[in-house]
Amino acid sequence: MTNNFGNDLIALPLHKISTLMKFNPSQILSTSMVLFAIIDILGAIPVIIELRRKAGHIESEKASLVATGLMILFLFLGESLLKVIGLDVESFAIAGSFVIFFIAMEMVLGLTIFKEEAPETVSIVPLAFPLIAGAGTMTTLLSLKTEYDTQNILVGILLNMIFVYFVLKNTNRLEKLFGKSGLNILRKAFGVILLAIAIKLFRNNTGL
Repeated sequence: MTNNFGNDLIALPLHKISTLMKFNPSQILSTSMVLFAIIDILGAIPVIIELRRKAGHIESEKASLVATGLMILFLFLGESLLKVIGLDVESFAIAGSFVIFFIAMEMVLGLTIFKEEAPETVSIVPLAFPLIAGAGTMTTLLSLKTEYDTQNILVGILLNMIFVYFVLKNTNRLEKLFGKSGLNILRKAFGVILLAIAIKLFRNNTGL
């Protein structure tokens, strides 16, 4: 009788852990698409080519690892950071929905809303941050946490960063493959998806 009770005590937390760590393919697909659109590594190919031309070489492995580390760190510690400064995730998600909305408008309409100075030198800072893991990506991660499970977002991050690494390694080939018009079509298509996601985040966190 005692042994069974002990086994039940052990089985209970294991059951909770397996429930919490359950991966949802639908959520993984959704988070992967959102992050893919936000990171917009295909749209950044011309910028990457220019940075490589100026520097002569880009450390793809280091840039990918640093960007991945930053995103995972913010995924797990971002909420605690918000609490320290007196903000809740819902408010941040609403702010994030506006950022995503304007990024989407840039992609669809070809506008330049967010202006950043071009870096004079190529290093981990301009490539890994903010080009790959920028403010829009960080905001999106916390916004996604209000809709999706953390483990599914984590898988979405890893899938995207594998693709980012592949793009950084094959930038010139991809530019020739898609061409400027192909990259523009992809950019606009994912911009429309981002618009829909921004509206969904805003409605879910405001109750409208």
